[in-house]
Amino acid sequence: MNNLNGILNQHVFSTTVDHSGSFSGVRHFNNSGRLHMLESGTVKIVQQGGSEVLLDRPSIVLLPTAVPHRLEAKGDAPVSLISASVSFCLNNSSMILKALPDMMYLQVNPGCSMSCTVQWLFKEVFEQRFGKELMINKLGEIFMLQMLRHATEQGSLHEGALAAINHPQMRKVIDAIHTDPGYHWTLNGLASIAAMSRSKFAECFKSLVGQTPNDYITDLRLARAQKLLKSDKPVNFVASEVGYEHGSALVRIFKKKLGVSPRQWLQQARQSSAVLNA
Repeated sequence: MNNLNGILNQHVFSTTVDHSGSFSGVRHFNNSGRLHMLESGTVKIVQQGGSEVLLDRPSIVLLPTAVPHRLEAKGDAPVSLISASVSFCLNNSSMILKALPDMMYLQVNPGCSMSCTVQWLFKEVFEQRFGKELMINKLGEIFMLQMLRHATEQGSLHEGALAAINHPQMRKVIDAIHTDPGYHWTLNGLASIAAMSRSKFAECFKSLVGQTPNDYITDLRLARAQKLLKSDKPVNFVASEVGYEHGSALVRIFKKKLGVSPRQWLQQARQSSAVLNA
């Protein structure tokens, strides 16, 4: 777990609250990761496939990826909850997301540090204060670290998904990539760091990480580019900072991976933020 900080720092956490207050009936979710916080009442969470969890006291439930599920209000007591979509990285191949169970649940209580973090996170979402976006991102990273710690202590972390971080040779490669994702990395160069043949390294990396080295580096560069774009850096400058000679190359990568140009992505991100702030 000692090498997680570098990986966490390359990802962008975002959350959009789409329900706050009284809840009744049934609601379906399937388009993103979700964070539910039950404040009072009783609800049942039913995952696709039939797995059910009954929440009858203040609780936090995290579904890190887009796991189809529904919420059903139960009992006669009024139900109050906050629900938000959450995104922590560019795609679902992230080692961090793959390491977490499909659903994590814990009760809210004064002694639970995660409860405090989530309540602070939602407080920032609802308030209009200086540094709001940065605060949400940092609190999101802290929350994810707390969830990783909780999953590890509970024995529910899928250790295989984090095997690359703990692999003595692959760890050196991951560290090198995260230290300078903009470097002109080659398969031969990365294989040399791992002290493996080119073919063995490519096979081992794909097996442990779930992506090819090139796709992993590209996702890492895009995550860094997103952070720079949000800081109002020009596209050409961002491109050079993350390892591309020209802005046109970054545009091609954005369109291939995300379906939009860097400017379109930034416009969409700001529109989403404006809707949230309204």
